[in-house]
Amino acid sequence: MGLGDKIANKAEELGGKAKEAVGNATDDDRLAAEGQKEQAAAKAKQAGEHVKDAAKDVFGDKR
Repeated sequence: MGLGDKIANKAEELGGKAKEAVGNATDDDRLAAEGQKEQAAAKAKQAGEHVKDAAKDVFGDKR
């Protein structure tokens, strides 16, 4: 994945954090849960990127 994907995933995570914070501040459990879900999805994507990057380091980019 490229740098643009990494930035987009981090932005998604930060958006989820903001959504969760607003949900908590306004006692909106649905919004807070949605923010947590977005954060988890973004972190899963980031973990996948780290695995791909590690594989490239070990095996090289042989596409």
